[in-house]
Amino acid sequence: MKLALYLPNFRTKVTVKELEDLTALAEELDFDSVWTLDRIVVPEASDRQELQYPFGMMEAFPKALPVAARGEWLHGMPLIPWLAAKTRKVRIGMSIIDTPYRAPGVLAGELATIDHLCGGRLNVGIGSGWMPEEFAAASATQLFPKRHKHVRETIEIMQGIWTNDVFEYHGEFADFERCGFGAKPVQQPHPPIFFSGLKDPKRSANRIAKYDLAGWIGIQDTPRELAEWRTAIARELTERGRSIEDLEICSMIFFVVTDAKMDQTDNGKASNILVGTAEQITDMLKRYKEAGLTMPLLWPPFADVPVAKTLDDLKRLKHDIMPKVEAM
Repeated sequence: MKLALYLPNFRTKVTVKELEDLTALAEELDFDSVWTLDRIVVPEASDRQELQYPFGMMEAFPKALPVAARGEWLHGMPLIPWLAAKTRKVRIGMSIIDTPYRAPGVLAGELATIDHLCGGRLNVGIGSGWMPEEFAAASATQLFPKRHKHVRETIEIMQGIWTNDVFEYHGEFADFERCGFGAKPVQQPHPPIFFSGLKDPKRSANRIAKYDLAGWIGIQDTPRELAEWRTAIARELTERGRSIEDLEICSMIFFVVTDAKMDQTDNGKASNILVGTAEQITDMLKRYKEAGLTMPLLWPPFADVPVAKTLDDLKRLKHDIMPKVEAM
């Protein structure tokens, strides 16, 4: 099982120094990767729990974001080239890039350059987005009903630009003649693409199989939910000639080591999955390993857990907990 750090750049208050310290430790502990979170806005309506949809369109959560509208959080995309300069070994990425907020050709060209900045260590996580208020702030209101098709076209454009000297595309969201977009990525044929699908395993499997993607990313999946997703995706991939064993199975999961035992009753997305004592987390990671999770994206909670605490927790995980997990 690989380990990945999901940087807490989306918090009501966070500093660059805190993100730097977390990233340095992840590299020191030989984590596989460090990821940022994509967020464009926090509407004031969120403070009143009056968003159009609950967080992530997941029924377990309120119609609000866990960060205040006046919060001093940091955007995820500008942190990616910064991470490239700050690291030497760990892979870097954003989970996930909401494609409707970016022009596909521009995104493809910039990501290729970032792959050069980090020496071929870029992961590309993509998804469709879920919050109409954010689409409006990104001047993409008209794309919300067609956001899943926008993801498909973005994948086709990225792969086309990355694997051809010149490339043309004629679709609904991009229409251009043969053009060169600069340097190709260092990684061949291109950086690994991870798809984030939270609602429909069949749709996720279709994307992954059709475009030969590298991984799937969920959010707060219990071992039960993860096994259900993995089984559903495996069935669809098999029908399309792909094996689930070729796929990186990931989930963004809140992580805190506690002194007292936590109630880890399966409550879906709202469960304390990796929040508990070292023994509870060890047992849970063993269950995840059996369920097919290949890489948890360890997510410091949005509030009430100082970065100093997370730094200590990550050390305990690497040195004390993971040896027991890997020994199973």
